[in-house]
Amino acid sequence: MKIEKCTKQDFNEITKDIVDFWGSDRTLHLHQPFLIYDFGNTAFVIKEHGQVIAYLFGFFSQTDNLAYIHLLGVREKNQRQGLGLLLYEHFINLAKSKGFTKIKAITSPSNMKSISFHKNKIGMTLLGEPNEEGLNIVRDYSGVNIDRVVFEKRID
Repeated sequence: MKIEKCTKQDFNEITKDIVDFWGSDRTLHLHQPFLIYDFGNTAFVIKEHGQVIAYLFGFFSQTDNLAYIHLLGVREKNQRQGLGLLLYEHFINLAKSKGFTKIKAITSPSNMKSISFHKNKIGMTLLGEPNEEGLNIVRDYSGVNIDRVVFEKRID
């Protein structure tokens, strides 16, 4: 599979088909054009027959020596084919080449699919303290009473 930089046309396709990637439009508000305009060197897609089937939007931190994965999406019919892992590996290799030593991502505590992927496929550590269910979270990470699962991994 070939990984390419995400174009504005690709971005428009992703947002138009958001339900096909996420099962709902719950993440649509997180998909902003600045991810292409201002961070286009770290926005990637995989296509099949001209259609975007997977994407990763990331950027490099301005405050820490880490590369942040903002969004990773794979069309539901293309999940479990290793596309997310392939995009992560590509992003990690780019981050390493730029001297970054850590990667970071976040998700909501209810997103067990994402938690499993980041722990089991990427090998990331969950920061924070255990919640009532025993899941490590960072309390108030995304605002007052908006807890998040925060993942981190050394890549050097």
